[in-house]
Amino acid sequence: MPQSIGRLVVIVVFEGVDLLDVTGPPEVFALARRETPEAAGYEVVLAAESSEPVVTGAGVRVLPDATFEQVGGRRIDTLIVPGAVEVDRERRVHPLVDAGLVRRVRQLAASSRRITSVCVGAHLLAAAGLLDGRRATTHWSTAQRLAADHPEVEVDADPIFVRDGDVWTGAGISACLDLSLALIAEDLGEAVALRVARQLVMYLKRPGGQSQFSVPLEQVSTTRRIEDLRHHIMRNIGGPLTIADIAAHAHVSERHLTRLFKSELGMTPHAYVESVRVERARGELESTDATLDRIASLTGFGTTDTLVRAFRRRLNTTPTEYRRRFRTPRTA
Repeated sequence: MPQSIGRLVVIVVFEGVDLLDVTGPPEVFALARRETPEAAGYEVVLAAESSEPVVTGAGVRVLPDATFEQVGGRRIDTLIVPGAVEVDRERRVHPLVDAGLVRRVRQLAASSRRITSVCVGAHLLAAAGLLDGRRATTHWSTAQRLAADHPEVEVDADPIFVRDGDVWTGAGISACLDLSLALIAEDLGEAVALRVARQLVMYLKRPGGQSQFSVPLEQVSTTRRIEDLRHHIMRNIGGPLTIADIAAHAHVSERHLTRLFKSELGMTPHAYVESVRVERARGELESTDATLDRIASLTGFGTTDTLVRAFRRRLNTTPTEYRRRFRTPRTA
């Protein structure tokens, strides 16, 4: 194994691991070394249970640089834990959590200054007890599973990445690039991270706020009643849609309605309605020239101020900035 030249970054690899989770961060850290004259660079090491090649989920073989035992005796600056999934016959995604790998992650974390996960790697961190009492994110498709399996973790399915102290969790697979840029910004400053982002032809911070796309609309409910309510909300998004209105449509009490939404969709009816309104407004901003007043009316926000506050709260940006970044040019 090569000798350390600066910050030791250990990426955990194992059978079935997502390929981009493994290869994305090294590219970002390599560009950081190129973009700064500082001596304190990054040494990226792929670590596995053995030195044998690992077959990733994409079928591509990667060769570990070291074993877990070898890196376990060193001081790790950043531990990166990728994820792996399996898909059942109904096309449902399930994170893979191996007990032996969880034990290794826990051991490596004990000698790491900073711990991170990419995508469904958060399930491995949670199983190792490293997310207890912390806010964390993961890919939207497994966020409800993470919350159900680990109620001691505050799961937020919306952001691209979340930092809670010295533990960072990333969302979708490509979010490993955003997360790596954020780590570089913390280590070497925003200027270096910006230069790296330019080399990657990326935004240093995604202007859509740090939000995963279409999260609320992709969630699947397990009861016909909730599915009917979701369609009712989308059909009537321009109306008031108070909790009382929705409860009356479902023929249940407001309290029972809230329990149904929290158990099925992981949020309150009010939060779900707002998320649908924001999603509809995003579509209008991307594909039309409608004024903000018009969009606020169409999506049930009522006023531009309410629309703006919702965008700041959910996407950490404004409707105007969102349109500037994501407006789809019309063909002549």
